[in-house]
Amino acid sequence: MKRSILNVLILLIVMLATGCTSTADTVDTPLYSGKSLFIGVVGEVPKIREEHVHFTSISFDELVDYTKLSSQYDAVVIMKDHLQEADDNKYVKVYTNAGVSFFFIGAAKSFMPFVLEDVSYEHSSLKNFNNDMYVTGYLQTGETYKYWEYGLYNGKVNEPNIKDVYSRMFTTIESIKNGTYNPSPSL
Repeated sequence: MKRSILNVLILLIVMLATGCTSTADTVDTPLYSGKSLFIGVVGEVPKIREEHVHFTSISFDELVDYTKLSSQYDAVVIMKDHLQEADDNKYVKVYTNAGVSFFFIGAAKSFMPFVLEDVSYEHSSLKNFNNDMYVTGYLQTGETYKYWEYGLYNGKVNEPNIKDVYSRMFTTIESIKNGTYNPSPSL
């Protein structure tokens, strides 16, 4: 009898210790609560938590006239299914001269294939360049550029973690728009 109680007690201790040390696949994070944003998106409009962020579907043809982008959108998002086409050299001028932030969703190879001519997204030297980043952002104004990388919580690809990345991305977009962007090592 005493041995059974001792075994049950040991089992409970092990279960509690294991439960306390396990890592969650998601984290509860705040929603973006800033001003309304208007974002152009090439590809399927993403599912987000915020109601005051508005996406407008645009095509690559519309990107070519990049002089209008900054007056129409606070940022442009290019979804993962369109990264191969976004890599075309004819768009380098768009990304480097539009004066608006571009965010490449699922771009595991940084912003370089998009802003450097003759550097292909499939180039072997860029394999896994971003180390588990889910989104890469890029903004060039004149000769100066900024970039951002956003990872998923615990590297887990799931809906809550993806929506968290978008919320953090929206905060960055607003700070750029308002001129209050301050680089943070936590991005």
